[in-house]
Amino acid sequence: MPKPATQRPKLPSVGRLGLVEPPARADLTRLGWTTDAHVELLWSLSRAPDADAALRAMVRLADAAGAEWDELNTAVMKDRSLRGRLFAVLGSSLALGDHLVAHPQSWHLLQGNLVLPSADELHRLFTDCVTEAPKDAVLPALRTLYRDRLLVLAALDVAPTVENEPVLPFATVGSHLADLADAALGAALQVAVATVCKEGTPAPRLAVIAMGKCGARELNYVSDVDIIFVAGSTAQDNLAITTRVAGEMMRLASETFFEVDAALRPEGKHGQLVRTLESHVAYYERWAKTWEFQALLKARPAVGDAELGKQYMAALMPMVWTACEREDFVPDVQAMRRRVEQLVPADVRAREIKLGTGGLRDVEFAVQLLQLVHGRNDSSLHVSSTVEALAALSAGGYVGRDDAANMTASYEFLRLLEHRLQLQRLKRTHMLPAPDDDEALRWLARAAHVRPDGQHDALGVLREEMRRQSLRVSRLHAKLFYQPLLESLGGSVDITSGLTAEAAERQLAALGYQSPASALTHLSAMANQSGRRGRVQAVLLPTLLDWLSDTPDPDGGLLAYRRVSEALAEQRWYLATLRDESAVAKRLMHVLGTSAFVPELLMRAPEVIQSYADGPSGPKLLDTDPEVISRALVAAAGRQADPIKAIAAARTLRRRELARIASADLLGMLEVRDVCKALTAVWVAVLQAALEAVIRANTPAGDRAPATIAVIGMGRLGGGELGYGSDADVMFVCEPTDGFDDSAAVKWSVSVAEQVRALLGTPSADPPLEVDINLRPEGRSGPLVRTLSSYAAYYEQWAQPWEIQALLRAHRVAGDPDLGEQFLHLIDKTRYPSGGVSTEAVQEIRRIKARVDAERLPRGADPNTHTKLGRGGLADVEWTVQLLQLRFAHRIPALHNTSTLESLDAIGAAELIAEGDVDLLRQAWLTATRARNALVLVRGKPTDQLPGPGRQLNAVAVAAGWPTDDGSEFLDNYLRVTRRAKAVVRKVFGD
Repeated sequence: MPKPATQRPKLPSVGRLGLVEPPARADLTRLGWTTDAHVELLWSLSRAPDADAALRAMVRLADAAGAEWDELNTAVMKDRSLRGRLFAVLGSSLALGDHLVAHPQSWHLLQGNLVLPSADELHRLFTDCVTEAPKDAVLPALRTLYRDRLLVLAALDVAPTVENEPVLPFATVGSHLADLADAALGAALQVAVATVCKEGTPAPRLAVIAMGKCGARELNYVSDVDIIFVAGSTAQDNLAITTRVAGEMMRLASETFFEVDAALRPEGKHGQLVRTLESHVAYYERWAKTWEFQALLKARPAVGDAELGKQYMAALMPMVWTACEREDFVPDVQAMRRRVEQLVPADVRAREIKLGTGGLRDVEFAVQLLQLVHGRNDSSLHVSSTVEALAALSAGGYVGRDDAANMTASYEFLRLLEHRLQLQRLKRTHMLPAPDDDEALRWLARAAHVRPDGQHDALGVLREEMRRQSLRVSRLHAKLFYQPLLESLGGSVDITSGLTAEAAERQLAALGYQSPASALTHLSAMANQSGRRGRVQAVLLPTLLDWLSDTPDPDGGLLAYRRVSEALAEQRWYLATLRDESAVAKRLMHVLGTSAFVPELLMRAPEVIQSYADGPSGPKLLDTDPEVISRALVAAAGRQADPIKAIAAARTLRRRELARIASADLLGMLEVRDVCKALTAVWVAVLQAALEAVIRANTPAGDRAPATIAVIGMGRLGGGELGYGSDADVMFVCEPTDGFDDSAAVKWSVSVAEQVRALLGTPSADPPLEVDINLRPEGRSGPLVRTLSSYAAYYEQWAQPWEIQALLRAHRVAGDPDLGEQFLHLIDKTRYPSGGVSTEAVQEIRRIKARVDAERLPRGADPNTHTKLGRGGLADVEWTVQLLQLRFAHRIPALHNTSTLESLDAIGAAELIAEGDVDLLRQAWLTATRARNALVLVRGKPTDQLPGPGRQLNAVAVAAGWPTDDGSEFLDNYLRVTRRAKAVVRKVFGD
């Protein structure tokens, strides 16, 4: 029997081909691709990244090709490689589709066994083009040649998307693009010399140094090509002519091929376009910044005078490998890293392939820094390509082998996405499509050779892969720096790295650690613990060290972390929390690397670390109501019969609350007003708890106390504006209970007050609890406690202007509330007299202020930066407010207020001074208070003097909430704000 005839495959429907645009069926008919003979061709078309775009381009190409269309159509039908390359290019790049339509004969370049030409062959192609093209057609011819070469490269690069062509290695694409750029630059230089150097004018000696990705031979399809010009310096070399040639070359290349950027030259865009070699050397020896040496890592002679290019490299590269010894190397590197992060708006950071978190710049920055650190001692690291540098770092033991391999894979994947995005329109971009743009992402997945995996389609696989790679880069970024350090310590950590102790210290020093040997000791102690703790620490430390390196004091932070870890060694939740909740670990590192105040508290109140986590409504640090804490503190102390134990219980809750407030403050979660209110609430609760405990201990069971006692807050305590380093200024007032006379009541009350002060002032590991009573009548010479009638008699007859001024901030804070209110009513007629304070009293206040300004500043203090008594500092603002209260409170009830800030609001509302002046005083008070609090947080003890420029000032800036750790900027702002406030102070005190 005869065999049945083989059936041709049926023509697929438009929908099955992935063609979704309405004209698709008509376009297929127009091309004649509607018979069963076209089935294979149509399935190839369907595999294009954008089949509709490829089909539209083919229709346009058919119209443009004219009589040549039949040849092209036949070739596409027969040649599977050709149609794979053609459909892949047209479905990947709208710009190259436009190029083919404009130059339809260029399709022939995609035929046959394609091989990329060598660098020398490219140079010959471009040189011949300049020589053979008519003079007025050189630039169009060069532009066409350049796009033709891009077309061939792109065809080989994207063809595996459509047909099973070999995948072109990423490194090959980048190096060929750099070779192509070199050839294009050479042609532009050739034309520029011919344009500038007319007959009789010799061509200048000029070397063009490629920088950036071009210099590293890892160029993108669309990049600015960074270059530096070096001129000859012999008598025959004319710098003016050389500069004209360089400028003309840049213009021609930018118009014809790609943007050429010379901004990496000495002094950037403001510097000379062309310098002699001697001038370059002099600049780098004296003026160059760290980033300029980092940029030179990728320098390479590209075109021009080859010998001059070699001399340039020989002169400058030794300087690159000693750059890490520069005094400002570490702060410069950290500043560069922060600047890069700040370049990208937060709302698109996740879409930025280059500058976003876990992006290309993270890889490049890490690799370059490690090269700079170790390159002086290891010449194998003297390579410019990122991928080659990762391989060299791995071979040298500076990076783990697996980490280097994973980082390389992630880097190449991200670069592949970058290439595809740029190829689409031949525009420079690093931005991924929006997360909800499924069509754009699906195109990117197909263009990048992403295949379905059985669980997800290509789009789903791409989404997962992008998340995985970004996360991997972020994690590896830390591991690249720190894992080899831990491996070099030996012990329980697997030794897979050859990093020596000397290299480890070099690396830590470059990452901001001023005592790298001590840091290694701490690392060794933590990573080499036995059992679970050592294993968890070894996993945690690379990331924790990376976060610590971004803090103002990595050394102090690492020591604090070791101490906290040792103090909590038996708390299983501690390391588990750091391991499982990265937000907690990152916040803890920021706090430890900024503050000497908080670590001591955390060791004794470790539960606060758990509140670093995020809760349903935000950070748990903010879940606590200070009033609730105050009641709990008083209640806890009230359960203890012994006053010593009662105050110990109060200290425990105070310690926890101080740690919570300070942590939230350092993490930027609290405004300065909230901090002051919370600290005041803690102090008030402690005073109440201590007073109640001592009264109970001094009142026999069943008996009545001889007196009721009220504690009156003065100064910042009375104003509700305490800082971390503030003492509690108070006065004690008592009233005898029935059956007791004033003498017995006062004697008993004095005993209670003395015990309260002594018990609270007992030395301990916690921040001190000093109760200051020097603002009482007669100061240190006056009785510790008075009755209401005694206070009334004193203030009526003997009150001095400074005492009246002090009463402006008096407010009841603890003890019997009724007695406290009676005291406030009593003193109102002294501080707010119906006719106002006398002119003599106001003059006396002004005189005292002048004397304070002249005499009170501590010896050696800088009057410009003393936050309390300095120019425009806290005292200046508070005295100004109080002077206005003394003068006008009798007729403006809103000035009956103990808060400086609230009184300033009342002064502005009453228009006692200009609103602009009120705002200057307010900003100065907030700025000085923030700085004063930050000083305590950073140093761990009260101080009022801002330090000079350096690491400690940088830490104060961070603790004060300044947006960067640039202490100089913070100090400039402080000086500017306080200087303006001082002008207002002088105006008020002088009128």
